[in-house]
Amino acid sequence: MARETRSQRRAKRGQGGDSPVVQRARSRQQQLRPSAQPTSNQTGRRSPRGRGKFIKESWGELKKVEWPGRPQVVQGTVVVIIACMIVGAYLYGADQILRRVVQQVFLGQ
Repeated sequence: MARETRSQRRAKRGQGGDSPVVQRARSRQQQLRPSAQPTSNQTGRRSPRGRGKFIKESWGELKKVEWPGRPQVVQGTVVVIIACMIVGAYLYGADQILRRVVQQVFLGQ
């Protein structure tokens, strides 16, 4: 089977049987470049909003929050205090050990 000649392909294109690739290329050519597009009327300013809208929306969001009860707050507080005591004890012990190491190795006492 012989390949089509260039003139045969051009004749097909002239008949309106364009391929999708050719159609996309033509649509790109018809688009306006950014410099040729009309300028917009946007000034970058915000439109005026009603006063107190932020506070009303914030209050509405705060109403959606599921606040913890007293037992849950007490339990969370106890967990945090115990965790702080454990970490504090670990840091105190590590400090005492490292202090002795530094005094004996680096200071030679």
